[in-house]
Amino acid sequence: MKKYIAKSISLAALIGCASAMFSSCEDTLDADKYFDDRITLESVFTDVNQTNAWLTQAFSYLKYDLCDVSIKEANGRNYHVFADDILWGDRDSEYGNDFDYTGKYSSFKQGDYNENFNSGFWTSAYRGIYQASVFIHNVDKNTRLTERERTDMKGQARFVRAYFYWLLLRKYGPVPIMPDEGADYTQPYENLSFPRSSYEEVAEHISDEMLKACDELSSWSRMTGNTSTENVVRPTKGAALATRALALMYAASPLANGQLANGVHGSLVTDDFAKTLVNKDGKQLLSLTYDERKWARAAAALRDVMECPANYELFTVSKNEADRATEGYPLTLTPFQDGDFSEKNWPDGYADIDPYLSYRDYFNGVATLDNREIIFSRGYNTANEGDRHGSLDGMILHAFPSSLGGWNCHGVTQKMVDAYYMQDGTDCPGRNSEWQQYTDGDFDARERLSGWTATRPNPNRNEVSASNYPEFGKNVTGVCIQYGHREPRFYASVGYNGSKWWNAYDQAADHNPQIFYYRGNKDGKSNANAFWQRTGIAFKKYINPADYCTSQMNYSNVIRKWEPALRYADILLLYAEAINELNGSYNIPSWDGSQVYTVRRDINEMKKGIRPVRCRAGVPDFTADIYADQTAMRKKIKRERFIELIGEGKRYYDLRRWMDAPVEETIPVYGCNVDMSQNRRDDFQQIVPIYSLPTVFTIKMYLWPIPLDELKRNQNLVQNPGWKYYD
Repeated sequence: MKKYIAKSISLAALIGCASAMFSSCEDTLDADKYFDDRITLESVFTDVNQTNAWLTQAFSYLKYDLCDVSIKEANGRNYHVFADDILWGDRDSEYGNDFDYTGKYSSFKQGDYNENFNSGFWTSAYRGIYQASVFIHNVDKNTRLTERERTDMKGQARFVRAYFYWLLLRKYGPVPIMPDEGADYTQPYENLSFPRSSYEEVAEHISDEMLKACDELSSWSRMTGNTSTENVVRPTKGAALATRALALMYAASPLANGQLANGVHGSLVTDDFAKTLVNKDGKQLLSLTYDERKWARAAAALRDVMECPANYELFTVSKNEADRATEGYPLTLTPFQDGDFSEKNWPDGYADIDPYLSYRDYFNGVATLDNREIIFSRGYNTANEGDRHGSLDGMILHAFPSSLGGWNCHGVTQKMVDAYYMQDGTDCPGRNSEWQQYTDGDFDARERLSGWTATRPNPNRNEVSASNYPEFGKNVTGVCIQYGHREPRFYASVGYNGSKWWNAYDQAADHNPQIFYYRGNKDGKSNANAFWQRTGIAFKKYINPADYCTSQMNYSNVIRKWEPALRYADILLLYAEAINELNGSYNIPSWDGSQVYTVRRDINEMKKGIRPVRCRAGVPDFTADIYADQTAMRKKIKRERFIELIGEGKRYYDLRRWMDAPVEETIPVYGCNVDMSQNRRDDFQQIVPIYSLPTVFTIKMYLWPIPLDELKRNQNLVQNPGWKYYD
């Protein structure tokens, strides 16, 4: 038996055998070069602690750029959380070399980066794959564990290995599938040169492996009764089914399902992209033929998650719990009386829940870890307790206003603001009107609302009574009514000009200050530094009323939040999307073969995906004519995902799998006129293009470039279209 060598002195050392494969440029990898204190794998996998350590190490690679909501990765920044919904203001190119990472965000948005930009993702994922593969093929040696324990741990390793492939597929498209036992690092490089599998093959591999993991894993829900960090980040059967469904959904989407090859989304898409993404032997890596059955398979896989014994449901806060609306919380928001949701209790309506807190508290650390909307989380989304800058904590401090000790740079686009519905489910006046030429007729031609809240309104100053806008807070003045009467998710996520921020800092004079972004204010545009909101609109999601900062690098007073890697709302919306795309009827077996689903475009099935999300959000359901129209429904589903998943790292990939990025990512960023001071507040509220945040999309930006070093080492690896092969 071949003996694989591993270092025994620390968890970090367990990555050695994997990192050797990816970090040396010699023809043959010499294990002796990388290890001092060596033991055989037979010894590792007869010791319970070391066996657990090996599995833990496989999961440890799920950090930074392998997290959806991280802003940091091993070699730079994970910008994929920023699409056309939120932006990173202090990383544009306006300030020369005065600030760290200056210009990198702008380069990212313009596609002006090279093949080694943020390249740690590829290496980390394949290290994790190797680590898990070795575990799967050696854990049975450990007879000190019971057979059930070994099987469950094998399922965990199989899950994380397939999860790495899912993350790679989403970012790079087709990737090499490594040997099941792991690549033997003692072999010459030419023997380690594996070609890319096709997109369909990788998706099928993920599907097959997740089904095996589902059989091996012992639990549908690992959170009940045990919410320790180690327990929560371990996968469940439900998480395996959910990841499988995501992979099949992406394989059904236009980018991978023949439509890219046929140029169906406009002149920016040509035959060349799909047809030139081939291996060196001519193997086609993206499908050239559309197959509707892929949507049906995805829908069935998503239904597996919806009907599984984990009993997932959306997190809600009851109206009784909403009595917490005291200091630190705004007044509870009464949802629209629609004659449907308003007349029923949850889960059929919102009569007995608080939609605002139900949505907000899922993300801000209030929701307990045993809530049934969580399907899988990678924990606090950071490497360790001493490095919180790249985690959700970093997201929070980057959004916090300067006057409250934050970086004041994570902002929201006007496009995102316009996506939110009014309280009654209608569009806001003026929606998308400034950039209507990009919207294919999807805009509101009315004038945007003007006027300002005041305690004693002066009509000559275009003021209205603050009491008419309780959603701003009790008697809150100086807020433009453009932001009034919106749906609850808007107030949970958007820090509009004049909104209340919660600040628990004991030394603060005002625990709930209004924050204004006028030029000349502490939080407004400055010529002296980069820390101001480029659009005049901040990002508020994930903020907890108990969070506060004493400095831009002090995270000690920020409540830890769990990353929403897989949550049930995403699954529900994907189900509605898959059902909507069908024209035929298909019989698809369930994951375990216990039943056969008849899958077709059924309005009642679409409602199973849409209604719970809209209901929890406090907005009315779509009308019957929308459900009946496939094209109209497609637009509504995409918009619902835009709103519901803001800042969760999903939008970047949605735009690419839908092939909407050539349009959506090139629409200029709009926002408030931040050059205006408070005495010109009407001018501040005029929506203008933000020229310091240019947007570009080129065909090569559909898929991320494979690092050049990997292309040099792997003779059979081909680059994604539009990117260079060599330096």
